[in-house]
Amino acid sequence: MVTYRSPREWERMRDAGRVVARILRDVRAAAEPGVPLAELDAVAARTLKEHGATSPFLHYKPSWAPMPYPANICVSVNEVVVHGIPKGVLKDGDLVTVDGGARLAGYCGDAAVSFIVGTPDEAGLRLVETTRTALERAIAAAVPGNRMGDVTAAIESTARRAGYGIADGSGGHGIGTEMHEDPPVPNKGLRRGMRLREGLTIAIEPLVTESGRDETRVLGDGWSVVTADGSRAAHFEHSIAITEDGPLVLTAL
Repeated sequence: MVTYRSPREWERMRDAGRVVARILRDVRAAAEPGVPLAELDAVAARTLKEHGATSPFLHYKPSWAPMPYPANICVSVNEVVVHGIPKGVLKDGDLVTVDGGARLAGYCGDAAVSFIVGTPDEAGLRLVETTRTALERAIAAAVPGNRMGDVTAAIESTARRAGYGIADGSGGHGIGTEMHEDPPVPNKGLRRGMRLREGLTIAIEPLVTESGRDETRVLGDGWSVVTADGSRAAHFEHSIAITEDGPLVLTAL
């Protein structure tokens, strides 16, 4: 069931969203070659505590997962598309996605950012920038009167025209008092689906693969989704509210 939220609720989600934005800022600042990924999770934990928030990721267990998620954030490196558990050490040139969430006063925020640690390469920068552009175009399409498929089309067309793929099964979701709510927000598909109207709050998250192939698989940890061919992936995400004045980004400083 889709829940439509009031301007007062948008403000409460905005409070949670600002915490998410600070998590992403702080973790990105700490991400350097040689830094253990577990330290990035510790940075996120400190930011959450500082603002009186908790992580909706920590101990989260959907029906398909073999175990609860063991960290405060997801850190996905290179071929890991999404849900990467923060283990290992960063290397120069790694393409890193940090996906963070916060629960504050009963409302949630969820956002993600991709970047290259240390020395960037041109191909990686192009992948990151294209994925960021896909998110921006999808947000711009999230206006009353459009359909969910218009958001989807903005993501898929941006990625495909650049020669990239869209990770199978990937997409965003509704968000509010829970991190994952209805409706689903697909990353590929036809221009159809539910009509968008004011009050809908959703997380939009393109997950783009460098090789142009969409196939993925799950690692033995039961969480980490990787590209089937080992190519890199990038992932950007914002939680937004659809308003009569246009999309309101809830997870930005």
